[in-house]
Amino acid sequence: MYVAGLVIPVPGDKMDAYREWAENGARIFKNHGCLEIVECWEDYVPDGKLTDFRRAVAAKEGEKIVFTWQIWPDKASFYAAEAKMHADGSLESPNEPPFDPRRLILGCFQPLFIMERE
Repeated sequence: MYVAGLVIPVPGDKMDAYREWAENGARIFKNHGCLEIVECWEDYVPDGKLTDFRRAVAAKEGEKIVFTWQIWPDKASFYAAEAKMHADGSLESPNEPPFDPRRLILGCFQPLFIMERE
């Protein structure tokens, strides 16, 4: 298993546009081997004393935090899919994302511990 995670500042009035953008992206990722995607809209994101989600993405007034992750079979699958999606134009869209992509945070992770659902 390999996990790609993102933190994204999205204007609060763009939730529906973001959901549509994310659903379209999920179809593309699924077609390229992604096993699962979870998209989470801010419900409780407290301000920290030194750092927090908002500061990490330089969130502006009125923006909400999206926390999302993708589950891939393994690192090789993720990187192969990324290369293929860029090569075949899957990630190209005539529509701009409903947020400032320069301020999103992306990180990829190898699981250290997993508590399975029962």
